[in-house]
Amino acid sequence: MAKTYFTEDHEWLRVEGGIATVGITDYAQEQLGDLVFVELPETGKKLAKGDTAVVVESVKAASDVYAPVDGEITEANGTLSSDPSLVNSAATGAGWLWKMKLANESQLEGLMDEAAYLAHIG
Repeated sequence: MAKTYFTEDHEWLRVEGGIATVGITDYAQEQLGDLVFVELPETGKKLAKGDTAVVVESVKAASDVYAPVDGEITEANGTLSSDPSLVNSAATGAGWLWKMKLANESQLEGLMDEAAYLAHIG
């Protein structure tokens, strides 16, 4: 069964079978405003926790999205190249950004569950 985690930087990741699907939270997409461009990572790229994985541009600003854990990109959501607004309409669903194979599942222990994240954003 998949389990969802959250970061202080407003990323979410849903983990199942050692693969994490990563995106930004509804809170983050609301703060950014309407997305107009998403620069997706290449499959096979290795990321360390805290590395910039994706750049999103909105009508307000450009923002980096960071790798919440170490791992290797297995897939990017290519649909976002032609429809970046999908992140706004379905941030925690079809608007996911990338999938990655986890390098160290113990890093998940430092992330928040949904209740802790909701308390974090107030």
